Amino acid sequence: MLPLIEHRLAAFEVRIGAELRSNVAFIEAIGAELVGAGGKRLRPSLAFLAGELLGADDEDTMLVALAVELLHSASLLHDDLIDDADTRRGAKAAFRRYGNVVSVMSGDYMLARVLGLLARIDSRAFTALMSDTAARICEGEVLQFQMATLETWDLPTYETVIEGKTAVLMAAAVEGVALVADVDVAARAALRDYGMAFGRAFQLRDDYLDLLGDPAVLRKPVGGDLREGKVTMPVLGLIEDGIAEALAIVRRHAGDEGDVERMVELVREHGGDRRTQLAIAAEVERATAALAHLPGGAARAALTVLPRAELERLS
Repeated sequence: MLPLIEHRLAAFEVRIGAELRSNVAFIEAIGAELVGAGGKRLRPSLAFLAGELLGADDEDTMLVALAVELLHSASLLHDDLIDDADTRRGAKAAFRRYGNVVSVMSGDYMLARVLGLLARIDSRAFTALMSDTAARICEGEVLQFQMATLETWDLPTYETVIEGKTAVLMAAAVEGVALVADVDVAARAALRDYGMAFGRAFQLRDDYLDLLGDPAVLRKPVGGDLREGKVTMPVLGLIEDGIAEALAIVRRHAGDEGDVERMVELVREHGGDRRTQLAIAAEVERATAALAHLPGGAARAALTVLPRAELERLS
């Protein structure tokens, strides 16, 4: 699947390192650690596959991939502080080592580099897309806290949250390439629909594993969202159905001994696990269906495989 864009991803690692260089040692260190940690590089992979699919200019595609990934990286630095996280990709979170000010300002530095990339791309349409994407990321994060504070737990609000947390960035990676390649509206809309559906499937899978996954495989305890007062898809149905015990656990942030284990039992007993699996499968189907009218070939095949992998990761 990825051999098709392996050379582009290798070049991306060099380019993102260059974008994050700074004369300030702490900013340089945080940037170097993010580059070194790597991660899945899912958003750049999507951009490069979209570029292959559309025959887009290589440099334009690279700039889109860099802009989207730097926006994502900035949001991670800020999210770790907001969530009071201990680690990021197996290493101590940046704000734990450098403090709040350095971590936040390093995230802002990345946002400044995004602005520079937008200037170089020189596409008003892509700049507007990135502006909307950044706004929706912020809205999704705040809405998640608003849900917990006001106890407005419902499916439409949850879907808005996961779109802001994950889907809009994945959509920007593919739609952004379509914009700079100046393809027709139908192709652009198809890629956006693909990215949004894939992003929802990705976050649903992440939320599923956070509660129902194997801690040994995840290399972290389960129930992190529950302890933060977040109601995700596996639990949401129980709250909507008025399961009092589930609501009590949510309200006390799983603070009593055995709360997480009991919630897992309740979710399985009331079908929250199956409901989430079906929701993931539906989003995977939407993602693959969106590609049907785009050009065939290796790039489209790779884009089709990526969301399907989310179902495999549930086992």
